[in-house]
Amino acid sequence: MARKSVAREPDGPVLRLLYGTVPGRLGLKVLISRRVSDICGKFMDSPLSACIIKSFIKKNHIRMSDYENRKYASFNDFFTRKIKNGKRPVYMESDALIAPCDGLLSAYRIKSDTVIPVKHSSYSLERLLDNKELAKEYRDGICLVFRLCVDNYHRYCYIDRGRKGENHFIPGVLHTVRPIALEKIPVFTENCREYTVIDTNNFGRVVQMEVGAMLVGKICNHHGRTEVYRGQEKGLFLYGGSTVILLIKNDTITMPEYVFEATKREEEIPVRMGERIAKKIYD
Repeated sequence: MARKSVAREPDGPVLRLLYGTVPGRLGLKVLISRRVSDICGKFMDSPLSACIIKSFIKKNHIRMSDYENRKYASFNDFFTRKIKNGKRPVYMESDALIAPCDGLLSAYRIKSDTVIPVKHSSYSLERLLDNKELAKEYRDGICLVFRLCVDNYHRYCYIDRGRKGENHFIPGVLHTVRPIALEKIPVFTENCREYTVIDTNNFGRVVQMEVGAMLVGKICNHHGRTEVYRGQEKGLFLYGGSTVILLIKNDTITMPEYVFEATKREEEIPVRMGERIAKKIYD
């Protein structure tokens, strides 16, 4: 991974209104509800939504030559489009930790039970996982947060070969995962999310979590308890920005220091699914 960090893009006027004003927060209570998300999801699944695809591609500068060339039946059909073979090569060296998805990467060293200290909000492992015993395993480890933007590829993969446990769904609401929400609300412990523990061949017991976001009412994971392999598709998000979180135990990987420094500066590292982002520490 040799890409430069990028400053977090400024939040738009609508989000500033919703999260920064009293009238906005009143409207926000409606927008973050599962019911509103379900209604929006039904529209995005319907043929009526196909009419907004062209303008969405243009507005977000999406390079469609990277994706399968076919007609899309709805906006969600387009949003979950598959990428062409070879466009996301997976780094297969056993000591390489790969990115599970496209997105903007932030890295945090877990101190005691605090996983992500974001200005006015700090997230504890226990609240993030809703599991006190599991949280203890990742104290002093590393938390990697991959924030997907609307123009990213919205499918994600397993980081290594191993044995996957059951999926654990934690119900909640659906805030945006934009920085303004992270500053105002403990998003990662309020939003609905789903995680699994994977006993990997090379990185021990890793938690991989998907977090829903505003107007993303559905996290679609493909598998229950089973054997999985590196680069295998784990699942996909429906419309909107979303987040994938990895929790890795202490003394398991070594990560370039500039990634942590960029995070402290509130900058993020653009990554692509399958690329190497860290290396295994050998005993």
